[in-house]
Amino acid sequence: MISRGRAAVIGDPVAHSLSPVLHRAAYSALGLEGWEYERRHTRPDQLRPLLAELAAPAGPGPVWAGLSVTMPHKQTLLSCLDVLDPLAQSVGAANTVVAQRAGRGPALLAGFNTDVAGIVGALREAAGDRLAPSSRPAEATALVLGSGATACSALAALTELGAGRIVVAARRHAGPGRALAAAHRMGLEIETVTWSPGDPRSDAAVAQALAEATIAVSTLPAHAPDVLAPLIERVRPGAALLDVTYDPWPTALAAAWQRAGGLAVPGWLMLLHQAVPQVRLMTGMTPDTGAMRTALVGALPRHRRPG
Repeated sequence: MISRGRAAVIGDPVAHSLSPVLHRAAYSALGLEGWEYERRHTRPDQLRPLLAELAAPAGPGPVWAGLSVTMPHKQTLLSCLDVLDPLAQSVGAANTVVAQRAGRGPALLAGFNTDVAGIVGALREAAGDRLAPSSRPAEATALVLGSGATACSALAALTELGAGRIVVAARRHAGPGRALAAAHRMGLEIETVTWSPGDPRSDAAVAQALAEATIAVSTLPAHAPDVLAPLIERVRPGAALLDVTYDPWPTALAAAWQRAGGLAVPGWLMLLHQAVPQVRLMTGMTPDTGAMRTALVGALPRHRRPG
């Protein structure tokens, strides 16, 4: 194991990320005093040079162990890596890069997807028995808002949770990085709804799909689905919505979902559950989830803390 490791979260933007809180708490609980974790603002044109830095032979000082990856790099970096985990390959998105080293030579860069585990873990923790097949009606539907990298991961997660019918509502569905292409790679049949936010008829159709869903996952940026909030008047009893946004919280969509009687699952819970396997991949050690949770909740502004 690396005695002095270095890792970072990369994205554009990245200043909002709470990943450093999670990883530093994990290092502290594991006794990894020589490990560092930072935010690294990385534009698309800076991605390849950064990956080359990650793969370079280890020198004096902390050794690069890996990267947490957020938008817009989860899909574009795939072609820059040496090897992909089968899940990342089928989903078509990686949120974790590990520098695998043998000796003092260059590292092999391996891509993994822990977003699927994050979505599954968050929904299972928050919804519990509500996700059991026996508690869902036969016509149960899972709905995904968005069609990008996180939406692709949501398809795999919803399949693991036993979803039958899956509907994806998004502006665009065509293209190799979209959920429809990921569904084809995974052998899934999904239904697509082309959504034009701001168009009354289109918004009403998506709101109706939300009302019919047993499980919903919004993978959209903050405020993007706000237009739907005033239209959410009812949801299925016990229906769960995971909104991957954790700033602000609750989102307008999550608040409307709760008022209608549904369960709203915050994005910070997904962040926690995806970070646990991420730390394990980078350090080779199993982190203390409780310590990570405590640190994360403490870092959330008071009005967004659970309870």
